[in-house]
Amino acid sequence: MTTTAPTLVGCSHGTANRAGQLAIRSILDDARAARPGLSVLETYVDVQEPQVEEVLGSVPAGTPAVVVPLLLSAGFHVYVDIAEAADARPDTVAADALGPDERLVALLRRRAVEAGAAAGDAVVVAAAGSSDARAVADVEAVVGAFARTWDGPVSVGYGSMARPSVAQAVQAARDAGAERVVVASYLLAPGWFHDQLAGSGADVVSEPLAPAPELADVVLDRYDAAARL
Repeated sequence: MTTTAPTLVGCSHGTANRAGQLAIRSILDDARAARPGLSVLETYVDVQEPQVEEVLGSVPAGTPAVVVPLLLSAGFHVYVDIAEAADARPDTVAADALGPDERLVALLRRRAVEAGAAAGDAVVVAAAGSSDARAVADVEAVVGAFARTWDGPVSVGYGSMARPSVAQAVQAARDAGAERVVVASYLLAPGWFHDQLAGSGADVVSEPLAPAPELADVVLDRYDAAARL
């Protein structure tokens, strides 16, 4: 039985946005700080290099690895790209996506309040979107948990692949009588999707979730759960 701790391979979507790259990197830097001695590598499934197969190939033979999706919901990238890359290497497993998780809900609420959201405001939780119903269900679970903690109407809008769009959800909130509409960005980092939120018609748009130290806690929990399998 090996005594080597599995390498943690944090796998994000990737972005051309430099601030977004640094925000994602901060999550893994926080994980390294919280778990000294743990080998933590960074990889991507799109946009950036190195890709996940290349990084897994760099892990020494005989060293187990856990690929942790730095993704808020589990769609194609989790069920296909990451799963296939993990299956192709011995002693490698894929962990669950970061969400849904109550810590993400609390962080999402905090970001909304930091942006100026107040009791009574309508909140539209803005997610990237996916054609995979399981990813949509993950987002809806977070939205439902947010709604249980918020004094005001809460709905959801998507950047792509799912409906309603964020702009449609904002308009629906106004049509329902909302005086102020806040878009709560359920995105990990700045990038193309977050940039689009400025044109959604909302009164307030919150910042993405990262950087925040609790994100590393979620990553390490996903790592630990998968490493025990």
